[in-house]
Order: sequence, then structure tokens, then C-alpha cells
Amino acid sequence: MRTLSTPSPALICPPTLPGFQNGRGSSTSSSSITGETVAMVHSPPPTRLTHPLIRLASRPQKEQASIDRLPDHSLVQIFSFLPTNQLCRCARVCRRWYNLAWDPRLWRTIRLTGETINVDRALKVLTRRLCQDTPNVCLMLETVIVSGCRRLTDRGLYTIAQCCPELRRLEVSGCYNISNEAVFDVVSLCPNLEHLDVSGCSKVTCISLTREASIKLSPLHGKQISIRYLDMTDCFVLEDEGLHTIAAHCTQLTHLYLRRCVRLTDEGLRYLVIYCTSIKELSVSDCRFVSDFGLREIAKLESRLRYLSIAHCGRITDVGIRYVAKYCSKLRYLNARGCEGITDHGVEYLAKNCTKLKSLDIGKCPLVSDTGLESLALNCFNLKRLSLKSCESITGQGLQIVAANCFDLQMLNVQDCEVSVEALRFVKRHCKRCVIEHTNPAFF
Repeated sequence: MRTLSTPSPALICPPTLPGFQNGRGSSTSSSSITGETVAMVHSPPPTRLTHPLIRLASRPQKEQASIDRLPDHSLVQIFSFLPTNQLCRCARVCRRWYNLAWDPRLWRTIRLTGETINVDRALKVLTRRLCQDTPNVCLMLETVIVSGCRRLTDRGLYTIAQCCPELRRLEVSGCYNISNEAVFDVVSLCPNLEHLDVSGCSKVTCISLTREASIKLSPLHGKQISIRYLDMTDCFVLEDEGLHTIAAHCTQLTHLYLRRCVRLTDEGLRYLVIYCTSIKELSVSDCRFVSDFGLREIAKLESRLRYLSIAHCGRITDVGIRYVAKYCSKLRYLNARGCEGITDHGVEYLAKNCTKLKSLDIGKCPLVSDTGLESLALNCFNLKRLSLKSCESITGQGLQIVAANCFDLQMLNVQDCEVSVEALRFVKRHCKRCVIEHTNPAFF
């Protein structure tokens, strides 16, 4: 049973700066002590002292508020929709709300955002309170989202690693102060971690177990990590050797995003395919050193690959597209925007082999013309999204062929293309649910 000495963290923010934000709301309050966002510890609201023989006649009894008539389970249901900061504030209203607000079922997720928040201390206070009934561990906490909290440091991640053994999802995108060592601690001490987002964490160059964790593992268990989803977008210093280590330790990966990891080459992709044979979604957009040889390695994923983004990889040509089309027949999504070496021949081969394609972006591919569109229209009947932005060789005739065959088209981007109003109207008549993005002022 909780007592009056039980701490309750309340989130206190400066009056002019945003505090904790989460989902549907945010809240601020003032502090006269400091100008930074901190997490303070408060005791639960005291109960009113009464005596059966004493009647306070001078104070008329107040009617019970409507919300107080709700049963506990209804209030808990309402609290489940509140963001982290509001839930902490509800804990300060009264003793009943305090006990309900700290129901373990409400604390499967912690979500904090804001550049000014002292997130290290906030995590320490919250985890300490959640560890009260189960000393030193938060058994119910499965998700921690602190994206954009630029003041997060290795100390905050170490708190998570030590207290959250059941953690399954961690998002720290944009937290550029964290390093490899802190990430190693999390993946080593949280064996159930499946979803990790470290996009924009420029100091992170690798994902691996700590040396101590590797030594403790038995030979049968292997030196593997359970991560299936990994986003390392904008991790600029990631190199082939780091990707090799990631692939060797994270063999269960199914979703991997390496956008703008500009130091990666075809060699890194070779390591990836050797160890991670279950990848379904892969993005190497803006990795300028990836070429047709890299696509040849990616094609070894075969029918498991459903999503591929190679946007702005200038070294990719029809040769690489043929590799992917030949072996990855179940591909559903391809983003090849800005791959100027792709021509009608590559699009034709893609259309004939990947007939289940639903989304294709070949914008800024000046060598793709109506001939390529005709191949798409006659083979990919399930196409729903098509981007042809800045394709100089596309005309209205090609669009009409697509519209006449791909009735389920929902999005068409023809910005900066020389197409007539009549062609756009033809598309609208045949694909009634299609949203057309264009730059023709005469069509509306």
C-alpha cells in the first residue's frame, strides 16, 4: 500500500518554453528556481483530516464532481489516452487519482519531447517511481520515445538500460549527444529490444553488444541481438565496417533504413546480405557510392524483399534494376527518384518481372518516356502510386495509357512534366480516386 512518503514526479517547465509533449497535448508551468526544464519529486496530495464527532458547519459540503462518480476502471481507461506529462499532473490532483495514475498498466510507454527538457533527470525520476513495487526494474515498461530531446546523454540511456529489461521499442532520433557505448548498453541489457530508431544520432557508428555481454553468452546462444527494425538515417559516420558489425550481430533484421549514410559502399551491402537474409524493407537513399554492384548484392534477398529505396543513387543504371527485377519478383515498392541512368529498358524489365508493384517513384529520370509507361500500364495493374516528377520525356499519351489500365491508381505526381490539361482530365475520369499532383494552372 502506498504511503504519504511515496514520491510522484511532476514535470515543471519554464513559463516561456515548451515542456513535455506527447501525442495529443502539452503543458507548461512556471518555476522560480531555474530556467531549465527539470523533473521534480512531489508527495501525493494529502487527504482531508476529519473526525466522526466533528462537523464543520461553517463550510457547506461541496457536491461531488461528476468525474469522481466514475468507477476506478473507467478513470484508468481515460488516463490511458493521456500523454506522459498530463498523466504526471493527474497524479497530483488527489490521493485517488494519484493511485490510479500510477497503475502499472498505464506505464507501458514513456514519451517525452522537447529541446529544453532535462530528459536524463526525467527518466531517472520516472523509472525510480515505476521501480517502487518491483525494486530496480520496470517490468511493465516496453516503449520509450524521447525523439528530439537534444539534451539526452549516455547517462539517460544507461538509466533505461539498467531499469527496463522488458524494453521492446526505443526511439532516440535527433539525440545527437548519445554515443556507441550507451547504445551497446541498451541492446546488451534489454534482450527483447526489437525496434531501435537512432536516426540523426551522428555519433552512433555501430550497433553491437558490450564486451561483457558477449563473453557471458553461451556458444549455443550466439552473439546476436533481437532487433528487427533499425533506422540509422543521417548517421553520417557509419561506414562499411560498422555495417558489417551490425549485420553480424543483428541477424534478425527485417526493416533497415540507411538514408544519407554517405560513407557506405557496395562492400557494406555485401556484408549485410550475408548475415541478414530476412530483410523485407531496405533504404539506401542518397548513398552516393552505391552502384549496380550493390544492387546485385541486394537482389540476393530474392522474394523476401518488398520495399527498396535507392533514390538519388547516381551510379545506378538499368543493369542494377535488372538484377532486382529478376530476383525480387515480389517487390511492392521501389523509389528510384534521381537515378538518371535508368531508361525505358530498365522500367520495361521491372514491369514484366515485378507485376505486383504497387508504388513506383521514377521522378527525375529524364531517359524514361511514354514507352516505359506503356510497359508499366500493361503489366502492373495493381499500381496505386506513381511519381513521374520532372520526367522531361513524359507526355499526355503515356499518362492516358496508364489511366486506361491502372484503375486503382490513387496518387499521380506529374509536377514539372509537359502534359496537357486534356490528359489530366482523362486520368481523372478513369481513376476517380486518384489525387493528381501537377504544376498546370489550367487544371483544377
